[in-house]
Amino acid sequence: MPTGDDLVEMLAALANPLRLRIVARLADGRDYVSHLAREIGVSRPLLHMHLRRLEAAGLIVGNLELSEDGKAMKYYEVTDFSLHLTASALAEAAKTLTTPDPEKGP
Repeated sequence: MPTGDDLVEMLAALANPLRLRIVARLADGRDYVSHLAREIGVSRPLLHMHLRRLEAAGLIVGNLELSEDGKAMKYYEVTDFSLHLTASALAEAAKTLTTPDPEKGP
């Protein structure tokens, strides 16, 4: 189970419908940015923003590769993550949170 901070980051990343679609698309296999942008129907700059958020959360990983014609292409794929959320798992993760609880104040 991820730490509380990691779990917050992962769930926040997955809470966006476009990012959820990106992960779903990459679950079918790795893909490069231009093709992924066309498949999902978004601009490359917007896709890059969402890919960075997913990568920061540890849900996907990107690798730069050279194509046969020498072009640099960034491929992304889903990491081997597993989330099984139960009340007790969330309680354990909450014990490891390093960000303050807004209800308790500073």
